[in-house]
Amino acid sequence: MKDLLFEISKKAIKYEDFHFTPEQMESHWLGNLPAVEKQLVEIERKLGIKLPDDYKEFLSITNGFSAPNDVEPSFEKVENIDFLKNVDEAYADAYDGELAESIIIGGINEEQYFLLIPPKTEKGEWRYWKFAHWFPEEYAFNNLKEYFEDVLEFLIQTHEK
Repeated sequence: MKDLLFEISKKAIKYEDFHFTPEQMESHWLGNLPAVEKQLVEIERKLGIKLPDDYKEFLSITNGFSAPNDVEPSFEKVENIDFLKNVDEAYADAYDGELAESIIIGGINEEQYFLLIPPKTEKGEWRYWKFAHWFPEEYAFNNLKEYFEDVLEFLIQTHEK
């Protein structure tokens, strides 16, 4: 996943179609310093859940990740994630409670969200959804790698036709 995030960073900064900081432009990196184990333990304790392994891998690479363009959400630092119902109760309620226990990991205070939706059963799989007020429905992904591969493909298709 680290190589994928670096490739997204390089391409997004190369195309300069979004606002990046001078530090990001110089480093060609949209991420932050990695989260430490203590932060992961604290957030799992606060939320009362065990986060999915691929999200913890992401956090061990970068504790947050800036949006590479204006259609993707920024990923939050681990200390900012929370249940969607605590961030946007009306949005969570609009889905008949299905999203009440989802965790917003991207897009807080933005037009699009990225959610981790806990499994319904002990052996179930986490679900990954991207929402935006201007999408007619959610975009579902099987895992974070699939999402970031989609982001990279979108960057390439948009700029390298």
